[in-house]
Amino acid sequence: MPKRIQIAPHLSVDELEQHYRQAQDAVESRHYHIIWLLAQGKRTEEVAELTGYSRSWIYELVWGYNRLGADSLGDKRHDNPGATPLLNDVQQAQLWQILNEQPSDGDLWDGPKVAEWMSQLLGRKIHPQRGWEYLRAMEMRLRRPRPEHQDSDPEAQEAWKKKLAQTVEAVQQEHPEATVEVWAEDEHRIGLHPVNRLVWVPFAEQPMASVNWKYQWLW
Repeated sequence: MPKRIQIAPHLSVDELEQHYRQAQDAVESRHYHIIWLLAQGKRTEEVAELTGYSRSWIYELVWGYNRLGADSLGDKRHDNPGATPLLNDVQQAQLWQILNEQPSDGDLWDGPKVAEWMSQLLGRKIHPQRGWEYLRAMEMRLRRPRPEHQDSDPEAQEAWKKKLAQTVEAVQQEHPEATVEVWAEDEHRIGLHPVNRLVWVPFAEQPMASVNWKYQWLW
């Protein structure tokens, strides 16, 4: 007959049951449950079947409890503050301000450029992947800008939209029984048509790209 595991009497059986039933953390509750069952004299195989834990893991849990008592039970990850972030709060604020400006090369921000900026700030080499991570951590996302011609006139565009709406309404009034539709025709074009690249922007922001279309329409 297999020998039963001996549980050190740090807590009584009743105290173990009380801790098991009152535990707020799921991991801590399962740990107390296992020790409580073993303290009652149940075999390891039976406890493993009841709790779903392997025998080797139960042995490890008992080893810690017999030596350290109740302090060894529970999820100790809650006490782990984690790794120290590369950038403190002030440095993250500086990064956010930098991201709202254009890079020194006049191009767009990306992970390697953020990592290069961090390297200069911290005085040590930072892997490009950390740049991507900080872009995402600051709730930045990749979006394709809406093109806007550099010579466009917003006031003229709004006036044209207003005039078009008035024209459609006038036609509808002249022909109340007809269905009025607005159609647009796309012509073939030859020449340069800029390609919009994805850019990092705050989550709720819609980026705009100033472009200069250099092509001719052919009918």
